[in-house]
Amino acid sequence: MRIRENRTYAVWICMAGFLAGIVYANLPARNEIADMGIFQEHFFSRFSQADTMSAGFLWYVARIRLMPALFLAVFGCTRFRKGAAAVMLLWTGFSCGLIMTAAVIKMGVKGWLFCLAAFTPHLFFYAAGYLILLWYLLRYPGVQWNLSKTAATAFLLVTGILLECYVNPVLLELFLKTFS
Repeated sequence: MRIRENRTYAVWICMAGFLAGIVYANLPARNEIADMGIFQEHFFSRFSQADTMSAGFLWYVARIRLMPALFLAVFGCTRFRKGAAAVMLLWTGFSCGLIMTAAVIKMGVKGWLFCLAAFTPHLFFYAAGYLILLWYLLRYPGVQWNLSKTAATAFLLVTGILLECYVNPVLLELFLKTFS
């Protein structure tokens, strides 16, 4: 059976990116990961002192989380929509593979647990919002964009941003206090 016929090619693209991220973290970037400070105690102590309840942090998170959606929306209006969706899936998989591998290299199992805590609970909302957009881009012209898709995507992304800004820092502090 062909991959394209059963519509699992999106999953395969993301998994290929994930595998590429793992390979990149273990081979060419291994020295950079060893020097990286994000998974060290100094970073964790600075995180607990950071002011994540400010409006500046909210706008920062909104900007970096909505830029990919804007990228997909712009390219979704062109004939490059499927390519843009593929690039987004590949990049997402690569980033997840790289981050999770770096966390495991630096911290072991505790790093893997840290990644799970760092992605909770907002990742579920981001994933659902982006999946609506990606599903449309990959299934076009068989499906049409409408107001309900716009409202659902906006609601899910805004909810993800709010959870990342106001709930996730509390969960990460609890995690750091528990595992430090």
